[in-house]
Amino acid sequence: MVNLQERGHLLTEQVNPDSLNLDQLSAVELVELFNSEDQKAVAAVAAAKAQLASAIEQTAARLHQGGRLFYIGAGTSGRLGVLDAAECPPTFCTPPELVQGIIAGGAGALVRSSEDLEDRAEDGEAAIAQRHITQLDVVVGITAGGTTPFVHGALSAARQRGAVTIFIACVPQEQVSIDVDIDIRLLTGPEVLAGSTRLKAGTATKLALNILSTGVMVKLGKVYGNRMVDVAVTNQKLLDRALRILQDLTGLSRETANSLLERSGKWVKLALLMHWTGLEKEAGDKLLSEHQGNLRAAVASYQDKS
Repeated sequence: MVNLQERGHLLTEQVNPDSLNLDQLSAVELVELFNSEDQKAVAAVAAAKAQLASAIEQTAARLHQGGRLFYIGAGTSGRLGVLDAAECPPTFCTPPELVQGIIAGGAGALVRSSEDLEDRAEDGEAAIAQRHITQLDVVVGITAGGTTPFVHGALSAARQRGAVTIFIACVPQEQVSIDVDIDIRLLTGPEVLAGSTRLKAGTATKLALNILSTGVMVKLGKVYGNRMVDVAVTNQKLLDRALRILQDLTGLSRETANSLLERSGKWVKLALLMHWTGLEKEAGDKLLSEHQGNLRAAVASYQDKS
């Protein structure tokens, strides 16, 4: 039997009064309208700052204990989660299993629409079971309209297993309620193209995920100042970035910085520690491990003992 549930009351499905003449606008007017509406995505994220901060703190705490971070969603929401997860290893040199994206329909749904699969709550539950989610893990359910059964099923299963559960939606709580640890609502309003949540809702979600994952990595000691000291040096662009970080923070020449980077095993964080303490690779690695990879704490500890 076809589900004829009415969803028109949802904020993300409503008609935007400022774009009723969308099909009559010039190209410049289209750009101006989109730009004006997109400002609301930034404001929506700002309004959720307390919830986002709590998400960063709780996620970092679980990952410090050996947990993992999972994003789960369908359609655009699922793709955004997979994208954020995929960008963590090259940016922060994290193992692929630390931050994972789960999308309804699997990898094929990344390039081909599989939105019909979002209606299966049992698939969301199965995804949680397959990954052996525990109380150390964090599961972030992403659904612009807030109603996706796949996400609700996953969050319910994760909660039963004791995981920290986080919900990201673009509708107010009175329209869609859910029992989770952290409830993040990004209220961007009706879309320029009615119901097309890949627009403002997607933009706000991308902003929120950027903040969440980067904030967590900062708390995990993956950053020194505002430098990407755990960058994976896997291509020429990233090698150049690594060398510039070393040069800027140490004053070394490019050639000397490259030699230091090679001695460290192409690990910027360890190279900096070696330079600032005079330790060789093995001893520096051991000191970093003692301080959970936090460069600032490791250097301070060495200086206190000197």
